[in-house]
Amino acid sequence: MERLDKRLASTGRWSRKEARELIRAGRVQVQGQVCRSIDQKVEEDALVAVDGASIGAAGPVYLMLHKPAGVVSATEDREEKTVLDLLPDPYPAMGLFPVGRLDKDTEGLLLLTNDGPLAHRLLAPKRHVDKVYYVEVDGILDQQDVEAVSQGIVLRDGYQCLPGKLELLEGNTSAYITIREGKYHQIKRMMAARGKPVSYLKRIRFGPLQLDPQLDKGGWRALTQEELQELFRQ
Repeated sequence: MERLDKRLASTGRWSRKEARELIRAGRVQVQGQVCRSIDQKVEEDALVAVDGASIGAAGPVYLMLHKPAGVVSATEDREEKTVLDLLPDPYPAMGLFPVGRLDKDTEGLLLLTNDGPLAHRLLAPKRHVDKVYYVEVDGILDQQDVEAVSQGIVLRDGYQCLPGKLELLEGNTSAYITIREGKYHQIKRMMAARGKPVSYLKRIRFGPLQLDPQLDKGGWRALTQEELQELFRQ
């Protein structure tokens, strides 16, 4: 069950305030009956119409975003541009939020949805969903760094990270790093603990989702059915 005004707003056609005005004006019908109560709750499969025209079934939205640097992973911010500001109408009005966060200066894959239960499941600490990043550092990475990551790096505040994986790339100034948790600035803190600060960071995988190489920075698309099936298996 959900509030009728929220159901109308979830379509992206009206704000919650506009939805309440429609309801009070007697322009909204539920199962063929006019409803004037803004407190009315409706079943998920209830037929809802405005001026006799069905608004269609409400359903969750799942988007893959290629987050650029300089944008914050938030739904609103008084000073900074947010990831929702990158989306066209009607998406900003559909209750979307980022699943997890990327630092302002970090790029890459970000999942946006309005499916709270799925987000909670993916972010639950016991799930240990893999997150893979491409990282560049100031310094030379070596086998000792690989072993330290595999054993779980101890950060400067004493916290020991879960074991991860570091795959060195040509030149040994860049690598793919896999972590299974999402502590604040974790990769930056891990590399800082090794004396090799991060100069560039990009997430390329989150669980089963791979960043679409066809998406430019700031680009987005809906998840495919196959991607959704993989995601719900997590």
